[in-house]
Amino acid sequence: MIAHHPFPVFDGHNDTLLRLYQSENGRDFFQESTHGHLDLPRARRGGFAGGFFAIFTPDSTLSRTIEESLIITDTGYEVLPFPAIDPAHARKLTTSVIAQLYRLERESQGQVKVVRTTNELTHCLQHGILAIILHFEGAEAIDPHFDALELFYQAGLRSLGIVWSRPNIFGHGVPFQFPHTPDTGPGLTDSGRELVRVCNQLGIMLDLAHINEQGFFDVARLSQAPLVVTHSAAYTLCHSTRNLTDRQLDAIKASNGVVGLNFEVCNLREDAHDDSDTPLSVMVKHIDYLVYRLGIDGVAFGSDFDGGITTARELGDVAGLPHFIAALREHGYDEASLRKLTHENWLRVLRLTWKD
Repeated sequence: MIAHHPFPVFDGHNDTLLRLYQSENGRDFFQESTHGHLDLPRARRGGFAGGFFAIFTPDSTLSRTIEESLIITDTGYEVLPFPAIDPAHARKLTTSVIAQLYRLERESQGQVKVVRTTNELTHCLQHGILAIILHFEGAEAIDPHFDALELFYQAGLRSLGIVWSRPNIFGHGVPFQFPHTPDTGPGLTDSGRELVRVCNQLGIMLDLAHINEQGFFDVARLSQAPLVVTHSAAYTLCHSTRNLTDRQLDAIKASNGVVGLNFEVCNLREDAHDDSDTPLSVMVKHIDYLVYRLGIDGVAFGSDFDGGITTARELGDVAGLPHFIAALREHGYDEASLRKLTHENWLRVLRLTWKD
């Protein structure tokens, strides 16, 4: 059971549902695998109590991967921009993955639960039930009249990323580039501004990961809920478009929001190298900086497990979470702070956002 871990980890982002849907290497969530980062046996060992399980829609043409689009420059890298995708394709895939999620919940025989309220989440954390929040990484499956949003909300959607790193009818994502600021283009569209209003009304958490700087501040001006970025890091320490500037961090703090630390080493290292020999101290340094800007109540974990990322070798996968927690403890974070970083801060922001 997860409950015996002193600091159960509730995590801001993973892409495990898509990996299972694609049947990568025949993975089964209930069997330990040597592939990817997350399955139930490894979660139990690592004290992983649950998290935001993302549904991401790849390009239906599968024209190219991030690796195939990567250009190494004299000072860093850039990835060729990704085009918008077909919303009908996104809705079809999203519906299929949701169906798979509920089959997984049923097959778990009570070990896994899709949570819709903070009371359900608290119950899961207290009783060792792996808690899943249904999250969309990019709103391509949502139509401009929000009919699909209403249906997906009834199906359990409680967290929505407006964009991935590509455009859609609501806004513009940041391209992958280093060194470069997240100021990469225009902000929200009219439909995007209405999406913010409707999500506030329903109590769906808006995730500002992958959105560009102008879109971020459009949401900051419009939203009545805390600003949340599920998986990112500090731009001051790594000049990636995916990371948050001090001005963005200040806006998140002013809104009583939260940032989940991305575990992807190329968004943590000062040189942005994709190197698994990155020490855990680099992750701790980002936690320190985020705590400095946001306060201890504004920082959490947002691993991006199973998102095609390279993690620090000492962390590895979800089973290695105790190593990271031990590094934070050795660095000086006390038990109260570790409880906030590992799960309490996510609970806090959800209580302020959801319509329980």
